[in-house]
Amino acid sequence: MADPDTPRAPRLLPDAVHQAVSPGTALLRLVTTHTREQVLDGAWWPRSHDIGAELPGLVTALTEHLGPVLRIGLDGGAWEDLPTRLVIDDRVVRIDSFPIGDDTVLITRGDQDHFSLLVVPPHATPEAARAAMDRAVQAGNVTQAEQILIDTGTRRAHPIPEERPRTGGERGER
Repeated sequence: MADPDTPRAPRLLPDAVHQAVSPGTALLRLVTTHTREQVLDGAWWPRSHDIGAELPGLVTALTEHLGPVLRIGLDGGAWEDLPTRLVIDDRVVRIDSFPIGDDTVLITRGDQDHFSLLVVPPHATPEAARAAMDRAVQAGNVTQAEQILIDTGTRRAHPIPEERPRTGGERGER
């Protein structure tokens, strides 16, 4: 019997992993090449900012196809109530909070095996999310996560400044 803590050798993911299991389920796509030359190793589309609800499905899917996940690196400001660890499938997964932006999640499997996934914002339309995820997993992709989200319309390039109501007393008005 194999030791459950022994990491499995990396495997290609079956095409079925790219499909939603049921409506409302977070979607995950991973690069399916033997080389890891892309900037991103995949894309994830969670349905909310509730890490306790979203992360278990991601970790379970990654563990099933890639072996045990030890750590997750996330932007603490992008998620509600980010804990330092979660127990998922009877394993402790450590959660690190970094100011990396909410457009990526960093996955650690084993000692030196890291994956970077594009995080599609929960508010994205299905069409925009699909386009962003497709672009993230394209062979040879060198586009950063933030730019993919901008290009696919899931994130604004620059915040739109709030327009202040005019009071009639601004300088220069006649």
